[in-house]
Amino acid sequence: MIRRRSTPWIHKWSRQIIGAIAGSGALITGYLTFEKLTGRNPVCTSPEGVKGCVDVLSSPWATVLGQPLALFGFLAYVSMLTFALLPLVWKGGESNTSRKQLENLTWWLLLVGAIAMSVFSGYLMYVLAFSIKALCPYCIGSAFFSLSMLVITILGRDWEDIGQIFFTAVIVGMVTLIGTLGVYAGVNTSGNVVESTDGKPVQITFTPKEKPNPEFGWQITTTSGEAEIELAKHLVKIGAKEYVAYWCPHCHEQKLIFGKEAYQIIDENVKVECAPDSPKGQPEVCKAAKIEGFPTWIINGNSYSGVQNLDQLAQATGYTGPRNFKYFK
Repeated sequence: MIRRRSTPWIHKWSRQIIGAIAGSGALITGYLTFEKLTGRNPVCTSPEGVKGCVDVLSSPWATVLGQPLALFGFLAYVSMLTFALLPLVWKGGESNTSRKQLENLTWWLLLVGAIAMSVFSGYLMYVLAFSIKALCPYCIGSAFFSLSMLVITILGRDWEDIGQIFFTAVIVGMVTLIGTLGVYAGVNTSGNVVESTDGKPVQITFTPKEKPNPEFGWQITTTSGEAEIELAKHLVKIGAKEYVAYWCPHCHEQKLIFGKEAYQIIDENVKVECAPDSPKGQPEVCKAAKIEGFPTWIINGNSYSGVQNLDQLAQATGYTGPRNFKYFK
């Protein structure tokens, strides 16, 4: 009697394992996306004197095409979750041939996705270690998830042509790396905002290079135009409030968008400092206002979380003055 070769356990459970890893990655990146969009800081601890998650999420590398990088990570993990579990849940009386075709297609999609995510994660680990010089457990965990999915994708199926896998890895890896370098080619790593020479608004990015001063945070390096100053005066007139913490990089981005002259008006009449260790701190006022993240604007009884572009503030407050604002997030 001829004994049939048993199926290795990794082949039986590979899709479920990949799905579990992808689901975990989607939870992490979804959480980071929410925190980034709402201007709140993720729960994260790092050793004293070592940069952490806040520094990473505030860096120029944390935004791609105007959107949080974590959002693209979330979409990638959801895609991998779909590719992994779709053949397991697919129903509808399809023929055995169609099911095998679906399994084969999704395996190749898993392979391409895992290679691309691993290469991209490798680049981000390089940036994390040598450019930002920070310790971010979320980022390291995501890189580990990406590499784990690649390993399980390769080991979790009986691939007929190993050479084709190698060829695919080389092509996808090169395309991913070239695309990544292209996306980040214009990243401003100096932390300084360059003034526009053609009258077009300049995008603000801020990466802390030193510890903030409890009195004012970091120095404002941008200058205000007429529109910024007039909007600041309008915010004072309508009784708007901005709740901030001096150590918050997002709050400093808001300052840079206003510029030095306009934000001096905000600082004296609109800003409420929430950090208890600041000489200007009013934590009890912030607690009473139920502030959960920084910066938070309270305008006409409505709450606006996170960095606000000046066009958004103008629209929310009924501002009718000049709108040739110089900066945006």
